[in-house]
Amino acid sequence: MTRQRIGLYPGTFDPVTKGHYDIIKRAAKLVDKLVVGVAVNVGKGPLFSMEERVEMVREEIGPLIHGATEFEVKPFSNLLMHFAMDLGAVMIIRGLRAVSDFEYEFQMVGMNARLNSEIETVFLMASDNHQFIASRLVKEIATLNGDINPFVSPRVAERVRVALQKQKDEA
Repeated sequence: MTRQRIGLYPGTFDPVTKGHYDIIKRAAKLVDKLVVGVAVNVGKGPLFSMEERVEMVREEIGPLIHGATEFEVKPFSNLLMHFAMDLGAVMIIRGLRAVSDFEYEFQMVGMNARLNSEIETVFLMASDNHQFIASRLVKEIATLNGDINPFVSPRVAERVRVALQKQKDEA
């Protein structure tokens, strides 16, 4: 029996963008099962709760679920390598947008390899029309009443609008 190749694509997905979706779709070609790991990462001050982010990612990848690759969306709050080991992942998939991403990711790969050299990190370059999309910028544009529709799905755009309005109302 052949061992199932499990890949892990981790992130905060606050919110999930078209760039994330593109990486998920392309990463699915590399593995038998792709786990999208939604990280707690409270240091980033998320707009959405963990549950909301997991739900958003599940909704967004819905159209991909009928392919050959198995998908799972799971929250995690522990060390990435521990989460990957718990899943039985053979690779961690990371998206790169720019050279500045590479420096950070290069350090992470070194540290992760020290923790478990059996799990490879695979980088996928952002598609040219997604290279500039960052969740942080999407939230900033939305906060300033800009149009985020080119960067996120209509479903996510509406969720962002509602979440920002809720923040305003509570302030």
